[in-house]
Amino acid sequence: MSERRAVVVTGGASGIGRATVERFLAEGWAVVAADLNVGNGERLVADLEGDGHEGQIVFVRANVSVEEDVAAAVAAAAARFGRLDCMVNNAGVGGAFGPITELEVEDWDYTFAVLARSVFLGTKYAARFMQAQGRPGSIVNTASIAGLGGGGGPQAYSAAKAAVLNLTRTTAVELAPYRIRVNAVCPGAIRTPIIARAPLDDLPGDAQPWPDVGQPHQVAAVIYFLAGDDAGFMTGESVTVDGGVMAAGPRLRSITDAGSHGLVGVNRSTTGQQAVVRRKTGPPPS
Repeated sequence: MSERRAVVVTGGASGIGRATVERFLAEGWAVVAADLNVGNGERLVADLEGDGHEGQIVFVRANVSVEEDVAAAVAAAAARFGRLDCMVNNAGVGGAFGPITELEVEDWDYTFAVLARSVFLGTKYAARFMQAQGRPGSIVNTASIAGLGGGGGPQAYSAAKAAVLNLTRTTAVELAPYRIRVNAVCPGAIRTPIIARAPLDDLPGDAQPWPDVGQPHQVAAVIYFLAGDDAGFMTGESVTVDGGVMAAGPRLRSITDAGSHGLVGVNRSTTGQQAVVRRKTGPPPS
């Protein structure tokens, strides 16, 4: 068994996930990066091994909504590093957007599968392995300020992230006797591929009090804190990383939801799968 701590990061090949992978490696951890986009995953490994982390990072292709894939990602940590100290359930997509009257059921279900079912699966298999190895562990879920109230994002995305927050709390209670901590991070508007087309440069002075746009490494720093010993007495908590958006009251829907611009569809983000976008057909509000 390796003395180096090991972590699985889903959605680890881009955005917040990649920044999280880089932070854990910089702190001396071994990392399994799981992602659906193989091209991004291969580039991630090539880049980081070239930076001196050869043998410390493994890429696993995983559709986080598929049970076998998530189980395989956890198994990869066990097989390669002999241990699992942290599971970061981070993979995400923008998901379904548009008026509630025009959303397709399959787009709604896809959104919940990627954002909420994935956290259930990651928690299930990570906790099972952590219990078996008999050592304290940590699970960190990437939620969102969209899950804290209305106005932070599209309906399906917001509802799924709210589910992540509730699951974080309930599993924290269940797993505490095993000394497995479960916490969540709630990013605001962070410059990642998921909202690459959003007018983030317009945020300062409008929806976000802090004058700078949030960056993935700033969220990764909080994820790393929650994973480690410095947060050893924290469980069942959610930490907001949003430049003061929630303190001011969320006003991001016009920025994060394409539906407010007359569009309907589903955003599949950096999965490599094709997005669907169409013009809404319903009447305007009276």
